[in-house]
Amino acid sequence: MRPLAFVLAVAMAAPAAAGDAVPEPAGFRMEDYRAPVPETLARARVIDVDEARALWEGGAAFVDVLPAPPRPDDLPDGTIWRVPARDTIEGATWLPNTGFGSVPPEMERYLDDGLTEARGDGEGPVVIFCLRDCWMSWNAAKRAMALGHEDVVWFPAGTDGWAEAALPMEPATPRDGFR
Repeated sequence: MRPLAFVLAVAMAAPAAAGDAVPEPAGFRMEDYRAPVPETLARARVIDVDEARALWEGGAAFVDVLPAPPRPDDLPDGTIWRVPARDTIEGATWLPNTGFGSVPPEMERYLDDGLTEARGDGEGPVVIFCLRDCWMSWNAAKRAMALGHEDVVWFPAGTDGWAEAALPMEPATPRDGFR
């Protein structure tokens, strides 16, 4: 198994070049997370920036799943380290590291609890995103549906598309319970 720092560096690297249409895999994407993504996600609604804005203005829950940077290896013992804030869609909940192809049970619970909390009353859509051409959001949306969440919406343009449209962003820190 590769070290987490390597996996996160790969996940956050620039995406690979686009080419032919990308088919949906049967399971979760397990590597090369920054690469062209499919145009579809079975059982989920896939939206563009205009649709995302309309949902955001309507009060839908937005969930960012970009991985968090790992704790630097060279910090002295006893140093308290907190994940730095990330600029994300205004009002979004940040649930980092929930979009890897394989996650431990506690990370799956963190996603499930975070989605439930973000939705508040449990009604309405939950919009899951990351960056453009990032499989983290595709995996997390697929996992959300496997956990029984309904009205899952995947926003593949993520914060890249949102920022390009000059829509409101704000710093976010991971939801409580992230380790």
